[in-house]
Parts: sequence; structure tokens; C-alpha cells
Amino acid sequence: MSFKPRSLRTQLLAAIAIVVLFSAGISLAVGAVLTRRAVQHSILQDVSQQADLLAQRERVALLPLGSRDLKSLHAFLERQHERIVVAPLGRSSKYLPSGTSHEKNGTISVDGRDWFFAARPVGKKALVLLRPRTSGAWGPYIEGLFVASGVALVLAAIVSVFLSRRIARPLRRVADATGRLAAGDAPGPVPAEGAAELVSLAESFNHMATELEHARDAERAFLLSVSHELKTPLTAVLGYAEGLADGTIEPAEAATTIAKEGARLDRLVRDLLDLARMNRHEFSVRREPVDLAEIAAECHRRHETQARAFGLELALDANDDARAVGDADRLVQALSNLVENALRVSPAGGTVRIVATPGVLAVEDEGPGLQPEEIARAFERFYLYSRYSGSRAVGSGLGLAIVDELARAMGGSVEVRSRPGRTRFSIRLPGVRTPPRVVQRAV
Repeated sequence: MSFKPRSLRTQLLAAIAIVVLFSAGISLAVGAVLTRRAVQHSILQDVSQQADLLAQRERVALLPLGSRDLKSLHAFLERQHERIVVAPLGRSSKYLPSGTSHEKNGTISVDGRDWFFAARPVGKKALVLLRPRTSGAWGPYIEGLFVASGVALVLAAIVSVFLSRRIARPLRRVADATGRLAAGDAPGPVPAEGAAELVSLAESFNHMATELEHARDAERAFLLSVSHELKTPLTAVLGYAEGLADGTIEPAEAATTIAKEGARLDRLVRDLLDLARMNRHEFSVRREPVDLAEIAAECHRRHETQARAFGLELALDANDDARAVGDADRLVQALSNLVENALRVSPAGGTVRIVATPGVLAVEDEGPGLQPEEIARAFERFYLYSRYSGSRAVGSGLGLAIVDELARAMGGSVEVRSRPGRTRFSIRLPGVRTPPRVVQRAV
């Protein structure tokens, strides 16, 4: 039997109801005790004042505490459920158990009933005024207390429903939007309202949804581009293979084309594997002091022959103190990608320059350059390839993306500056920290 958790709104209502009921119960109990004490004190004070008046009246009478005078008071006192009795002073009686010769107020139990009493000495006797202790005296106050508590409970219930709805509604919106997002639909922005935490949650979800949508778009574009790039050489390979089988194409021509397209496929697959490893953080990159001048010289030696074949001059401009922190092998790979791109786009008779300065490796070419709107997206996968594959010599479409990934993996960055006839791609790396110089002084 599966247990379905209760909604947050239900839990909030239940929690608030429990707290309100508990608080109301404690308030009623404490209020009832305090109210009862206050009412009893007020009644006892009233009995005491009335006894003072009666005692003063009897003290000036011709026959103090005479039965005839007291009889005239009984009818009046009975209407108030009160009694007046005369008790001896100085010895115990049922109205004054401990006896007294002074004024005394309090409570007493006589004939099975509880009374408030006030005793006042009059001559050699005591005038005792009795008023019954009944709950009716403080009942109206308790009823008022219950009415006030009931009103407070109703108001608390209304406020708790409003608060629970105000808290649960934004969370429900985020939950619904998350479900739509997981199903592949575009949920649209979630309204950022409510408390600061709920606003932060909505804004974070909206940012995540936007980034995820961008990632999905990039993934779709990437898959389409890869499919296209794989399909082109495969079509050529299959076409020449069929022509070779039919005898319509010379074996030498077919072998050359198949080898060329196979090499293109191999490079594309290797670039894809490199990017996949970097995205999965399985691409090992060291961070150690390197000499950028040596890396630039190594790339110059590797591509000098290729540059001459293109009718280009490959120049080297390396600073003697060009040091940085990075991975030498990965830097050779990244710089080679930049050099190969520059050699492809530069016109015959031009110059491609490799530059090494402290913390920077750069490649400059004399190609047609990039448009201002292209510079911000130059390192996206297949972006420049899709724009120029029909008008310029291009590679696999992944070279610049690999350069960007490698630079960031080494804690650096990449940038491009371009105008017609002059383009510069730069890899910026963290500099080498020189230890502080220790100066020894003679003592």
C-alpha cells in the first residue's frame, strides 16, 4: 500500500491549526484562572465594603446587633442571596472557626456551602456578612473569554488559509513548471512573487529553464551539424566505392578520394571524442609552468612545410620571457588548431604569424576576417563552419570549440579580434608567480 504524502498547503494548515488550538487552549486555561481570581477578589472586596457599612450602622444603633434591627436587613440581603449572622468574639464558631477580635475577610464552608465572608467587631460580638461562592458570579466573564477566543480562532483560520495559499501557490507553480520542463515542454517564466525565498526560487528556476532551453537548442544544432558533417564524407566514400565496383571510376582516383574523406572522418571523430572527454571532465589537463616560446617554436616547426605548400610565410615572434601556467601538450594542440585555421583562410603570398608573450599565445592571419556579430560566437561548435563552408576552406568545424575548452580547462580564456585583412586569435593563460625575493642582512 503506497503512502501519498500530504501537500505543503495541507501540512501548513494542520501545523497552524495545531499551534493556534494549543495557544488558544493555554490562553483560555490561564485566562479562566486569572479571571476567576480577579472576580473572587472583587466580590470579596464588595462584601468587605458592605460589611463595613453594616457594622458602622450597628455601632451607632441604640441596641447594636438587636434581633429586630437585623430582621429588617434579612429581607433586603436575601434578594442578593446574602446572609447576616452574629458570632461571638474571641472563641471559635462555625462562622468564625478560629475566632477573632479584629476585622477579617475570606472564605468559609458552612452547612455544606461555600461562602465569602466579612467579619466586623461590634461591641462584644461580631457581625458576619455571608455571600455564596457560586460559579454564576464569574460565569459571564468566562463566557466572554470563550467568545473572544472563538473570534480569535476564526480570524486565525482565515489568516492561516491565506498564508498557506500564499506560500504554497508559488511552490505549486514551480512544481508544475518543473513537470512540464521534464516532459520536454517550454513552461514559460514562473512569476517571481511572495517572500524573498520564494522569489529567489522562482528566479533560479526561470534561469535554469532558460539555460536548459539554450542547452537543448545547442544540442539539437550540434547533432544536426554533426549528422551533416558525417553524411558528406560518407556519401563521397559510398559513391566512389560504388563507382569503383561498377568500373566507372579509376581505382587511383577512388583510392585518393576515399583516403581524403576517410581522413576527414577520422579527424571529425577524434575532435568529437576530445570534446566529449572534456565535457565529462575525463580530459586530463596539467597546470604547471610552461615556456610559451618553446610551444610557439614547436608549432612553427610542425606547420612550416604546410605553410610553404599554401604559398604562405609562417613567421614566429616569441618573447624570451614568455612564461605561463598550463599544459604544454594541450597548448601545442590548441595552437596547432589556430595555425591550421589561419593557413586555410589566408591568401597565397600572405603571412601567418605565431606570437608568444608572457601569458599569451596568439595567431595572426591576413584572411577576410569576421563580421562583428560573428566574433561573440566564433568559438561555438560548427558556427563558423556553417556560415563559410561554401565560400572558404574550413576544417571539421570543431577546432575553435576545442581551443576554447582547452583554455578554460587550464584556467585561461580565448578571444578574437578581427577586421578585413587582419584577424588575431589569442589564448590567455594564468601567469607564473615568482616567489618573493629574500634579502639577507648582516647582523
